[in-house]
Amino acid sequence: MSKGKVLMAMSGGIDSTIASLLLHEQGYDVIGITMKTWDYESSGGSKKETGCCSLDSINDARQLAVDCGFPHMILDIREEFGDFIIDNFVDEYIAGRTPNPCVLCNTHIKWEALLKRADMLGCDFIATGHYAQVREENGRYVVSKGIDESKDQSYVLWGLSQSCLKRTIFPMGKYHKKDIKQMALDRGYVELANKSESYEICFIPDNDYRSFLKRRVDGLEEKVKGGKFITKTGEVVGTHDGYPFYTIGQRKLGVSLGKDPTYVIGINPDDNTVVIGKKDDLKELEMTVRNINFVKYDSIPDGLQSTTKVRYKHNGEESVLSNEDGEIKVLFHKKVEGIAPGQSAVFYEGDDVLGGGFIKRK
Repeated sequence: MSKGKVLMAMSGGIDSTIASLLLHEQGYDVIGITMKTWDYESSGGSKKETGCCSLDSINDARQLAVDCGFPHMILDIREEFGDFIIDNFVDEYIAGRTPNPCVLCNTHIKWEALLKRADMLGCDFIATGHYAQVREENGRYVVSKGIDESKDQSYVLWGLSQSCLKRTIFPMGKYHKKDIKQMALDRGYVELANKSESYEICFIPDNDYRSFLKRRVDGLEEKVKGGKFITKTGEVVGTHDGYPFYTIGQRKLGVSLGKDPTYVIGINPDDNTVVIGKKDDLKELEMTVRNINFVKYDSIPDGLQSTTKVRYKHNGEESVLSNEDGEIKVLFHKKVEGIAPGQSAVFYEGDDVLGGGFIKRK
């Protein structure tokens, strides 16, 4: 007896492939779907297109579906992806912040696109290859970490709504990456098990966001060149290429403040200045988070203890949360390095995602 019909997002990579196979073997009626989000050639980049949007990856996903005997389709969402994700990416850098396009894409594009097509196809569920888990508890759907902490992707899922989570399956959440590779080998997918993985932003496969901004914004380089490097006290210590081309924590700046390494500690778009300092200057005890989405609870009471992550690879730091005019103020138990406005802050209670939002400029 079928467990239901599931629309499986397939990138052609090992995780979504094995997720598809597991669901198929568990008795779900699987329909594979590969989303074309970006055509890299249109951006003028120099590197060959790679990752989930490449023709090779699309063909790999389709072949897997054919092998297993379930339907597969390609969904072109380049227009809706570009209008929202690309514009936001550019706007955030122009505003002096560091954007997080994967979070926005999950929240506003991929899940909505999947659910819309799932409804059209009569699917009960949608599924992805993310290393995370979801469960129902006290009438809410709770995202928690995958058991493989080194691959956990719960951080990029904080923005998903309850209606999205209600119909989502994460088959990878209960496995370690090494187990997934072994499953691929056991099923005869040797090339897939050895396939390299892409960690770049899908629309910047050469990982050069500065060139991308220059191509997207006419005259940007001329408008912002010649800005000033300044210290915390406002002393001018050099010139730079333009504030959008710097991020918090960046070093090797071509200017120094003595023998110790020098880092970007602040970005001021209004006057095109970049504040530099020492490593200790990157450490802060508190921050404010905007655009909050609650996951485990429908609100967060003042004084709630949380482990808060300020970037994807951050281990998290113990903190106290409090409400402040619709935003969350975070007070850390000890100073945290590299808090960058525009990046996501995600609050955890144990392995469960309490919620998250975007780090606010001071």
